[in-house]
Amino acid sequence: MSYVIGSDCIDVLDRSCVDVCPVDCIYEGDRKSYINPGECIDCGACEVECPVGAVFVDRKARKDPELKVHLDDSRAFFQQTLPGRSEPVGNPGGAQAYGPTGVDTPLVADRPS
Repeated sequence: MSYVIGSDCIDVLDRSCVDVCPVDCIYEGDRKSYINPGECIDCGACEVECPVGAVFVDRKARKDPELKVHLDDSRAFFQQTLPGRSEPVGNPGGAQAYGPTGVDTPLVADRPS
């Protein structure tokens, strides 16, 4: 189990979730943040802290087609090579050391501002 950040985060990037994450698994795209499912320890701190209610548990997403889109998108952020990048983000072991990616998945990038 891990947590997922949905569309309510797009163009918000409040970062409250980042500040409370004990394992630094929330990575910054250009317009949205993404939780690395391979690094998340399922503590739920991000869900409680999110001011826009954009964070939800992945098991909830698997049961809801609208939320599943964001679950699949989150996986794509880490497993696929993003536009302008030479390799997937993968599991680098911490967002702060990795730094902002400056890019989003096509689902987020193609969404109107």
